[in-house]
Amino acid sequence: MSSIRLLRPASRALTSSIRPSSVPRFSRVSASSSSIWKRSLASASGVKEMTVRDALNEAMAEEMEANDKVFVLGEEVAQYNGAYKVTKGLLDRFGEKRVIDTPITESGFTGLAVGAALAGLHPICEFMTVNFSLQAIDQVINSGAKTHYMSGGIQPCNITFRGPNGFASGVAAQHSQDFTAWYGSIPGMKVVSPYSAEDAKGLLKAAIRDPNPVFVLENELMYGQVFPMSEEAQSSDFVIPFGKAKIERQGKDLTIVTLSRCVGQSLTAAEQLKKQYGVEVEVLNLRSIKPMDIEAIVKSIKKTGHLLVVESGFPAFGVGAEIMALACEYAFDYLDAPPARVTGAEVPTPYAINLENMSFPQESTIVQYAAKLLRV
Repeated sequence: MSSIRLLRPASRALTSSIRPSSVPRFSRVSASSSSIWKRSLASASGVKEMTVRDALNEAMAEEMEANDKVFVLGEEVAQYNGAYKVTKGLLDRFGEKRVIDTPITESGFTGLAVGAALAGLHPICEFMTVNFSLQAIDQVINSGAKTHYMSGGIQPCNITFRGPNGFASGVAAQHSQDFTAWYGSIPGMKVVSPYSAEDAKGLLKAAIRDPNPVFVLENELMYGQVFPMSEEAQSSDFVIPFGKAKIERQGKDLTIVTLSRCVGQSLTAAEQLKKQYGVEVEVLNLRSIKPMDIEAIVKSIKKTGHLLVVESGFPAFGVGAEIMALACEYAFDYLDAPPARVTGAEVPTPYAINLENMSFPQESTIVQYAAKLLRV
């Protein structure tokens, strides 16, 4: 029995195929590819398509234009336009005093950013990957997250930490970790994780304006993905309030609560469940991890009676564990079956592609666990 418990959902790959052929393999796109930077014109309805990368870039540019206290710093954010080209063009537009290349010293430039925030500026501190924020954990948590509270609300710390988080592709254990639960567990720190282009723009703008430290946890595999941008989201006034989840797909049989890239996987799995079993799945995109929209989760559970949480983080003490605990605390009487979760495997991320595939949620795994939960 104890050996069974060691096997986590995402590590139980289906025997037929580790990665179904119908699921595209995400790959890094060359920074020189012109398709990344091409923004389509708005349609007659006012909707246009935009990549997540461009949405983040637009959010920073708009906030820097509106408020001269906002500046960007990090490794290669200026002359190289960012490791993932999220800061492309900002140096030319705002100059070297507001878009600053730093040495490879996370502890140093994070401390500088926190100090600037305490002095009244609004820094956007980019980590090339959030894995590297471990070099500056004291500055992020002890200096950044706690100062506003410890000063009795007198000293705000308006700082935005951002960068790619979670599972990537072929970069092994030290670059594919998900820190959502880590930073979500810290009082004083707000944490958001966008899925779509609208999420990325609205949440990042809200983070830049917030008087508290905010971590914007992106996913590098999503940067080049294209999403529709509504006319409302194209406005410079567009923000997404923290603590508000979004129903990406309506359903009546099962609630899937998920975040970041797993939202897209869950939507694909929901379509497969409908075709195979006639099941209508409701997919809830958390967007805001802390504060979390508990009301939306409970409301959905009341409608469906079943809960499956899908995330890419480690299972132990993770986001999925927290959501299941909250569901049992606030919606136990509405659950027709015990809640379940699909997570990353309890293992440092392997480099070998077949093992890497087994270490993170797949659409087929989500379908398998949903079917088991619903007994279909």
